Order: sequence, then C-alpha cells, then structure tokens
Amino acid sequence: MIANFRVAAGLPDMRNKLLTEGKLVSYGIYFDVNQATVKPASFATLKEIAQVLKDNPTVKIRIVGHTDSDGDDAANLDLSKHRAAAVRQELLNNFGIEPARIETDGKGELQPIAANDTAANKAKNRRVEFVKL
Repeated sequence: MIANFRVAAGLPDMRNKLLTEGKLVSYGIYFDVNQATVKPASFATLKEIAQVLKDNPTVKIRIVGHTDSDGDDAANLDLSKHRAAAVRQELLNNFGIEPARIETDGKGELQPIAANDTAANKAKNRRVEFVKL
C-alpha cells in the first residue's frame, strides 16, 4: 500500500516549447541592472537552449530582449538589443552554436506581457525570448 504519494510538476520542457510552440520565454538569463553582460547564474538555461540547438541542427532562432518601462525608452531599446546580442555571443563562444543559426533583436519596453505597475510585473517584462525561425 502506498500512502502520501505526490506528483510534482517540473519546469517547462524547453525542447517542447521551442520546437513545437515556436517560442520560449526565459526568465533564467540574468543581467545586472542597466548592463548587458550575461551573469554566470544563466549557465544552466543557456546550456539547455544550446542542447536543443545541437540536437536539432536545422533549427534557427531569433533571440529577443525585453525590458521593463523604468528609464528612458531609447536606452531600454538599446539595452534590450545589447542583451540579446550578449546571449547570442554566449551560445556561440561557450557552446559552439553556428553564428548563422542565431539572429537577435530587442524590443525594449514596447511589448510588455504585464503592466509595469509593480515590482513583480516589471520582473515579468524583463525577459529573453527565443523564437524559432
């Protein structure tokens, strides 16, 4: 007899999200405030994305950076583009992904997925998206 049995839900399957849904929104890539240098804590997420790309050599992606609405609009747009480019460089330099397979873009604060009215909502808007091309 089995008692006190619990099934826990795991993290979203990156392979499924990117390959079947065509888009993966990641909150596992970290930067300092107003910086575009990828923090070491992002390694696990980048490794998973790289593995999906290695396992599917014909897949191409676009990395899109997003910010919250704090600060200047133009600065946020520039920051989001630099962050997407930094993520691309990490995938190229540390995981050997071919440069032709990855495009980048930045949307700044132009495409929020939550209102920019609370710290929690602002955190939702600070994200990196991977879009299958």
